[in-house]
Amino acid sequence: MSATFTADFASAAQRIAGRSWAYPGGGPVNPGDGKLNHLADDSFYCRSGAFRAALRPDGLWNAGLLTTEGSRGGFMVRTGDVLEARVRLARALGAWPAIWTWRDGGQEIDVFEYHPDNPDVLELSNHVNGGCHYHRDPAVAPGAWVDLRVAFGDRSVVWWVNGRRVFADGTGVGRHWSAYLIVNLSVSAGQHHAPPDAGVTDMSFRVGHLRVHRSGG
Repeated sequence: MSATFTADFASAAQRIAGRSWAYPGGGPVNPGDGKLNHLADDSFYCRSGAFRAALRPDGLWNAGLLTTEGSRGGFMVRTGDVLEARVRLARALGAWPAIWTWRDGGQEIDVFEYHPDNPDVLELSNHVNGGCHYHRDPAVAPGAWVDLRVAFGDRSVVWWVNGRRVFADGTGVGRHWSAYLIVNLSVSAGQHHAPPDAGVTDMSFRVGHLRVHRSGG
């Protein structure tokens, strides 16, 4: 397999910032999902590989999101692809970093989600055909670097963490699946996980690299 997609977070042709149809009306807010985000198209929040959030005067948080949906490249992950990423997890309570997929109201696979109030847990989920695993690992911690690998199989999506296979969902994505790729930092409103501590005004996580490999290039 060769790398068919290598993330260039600075490229406006490859990814667009601050808008996603995974949010009602394309954003900028999604309060129904327990989030305080106000998606920001300012490059400060997402274009360097550091995904940031900053408290606004209205109590929402300007937050970084990049998606391939709507970009000139329009890249989509598809059945058989393998994604590799290296991420530095967020430290601040309320931070909700994720790499995930989306298309046409669904097709969601969560490469990972993380909440620092569950400091040693990564959430790995297949929302297409079902399957979820809470991966508990002493190497997973606020501020830790973690290597992720996900194979989007027809009959099973398989996750590796730091080189170790940790979950195969046994359901897969089906033969003709495809979806856009999203990286973002959300902020929890407190319904599902702890909100930000009082006095905290900024938070972040970092993506060191993100690549998608495909058979035949």
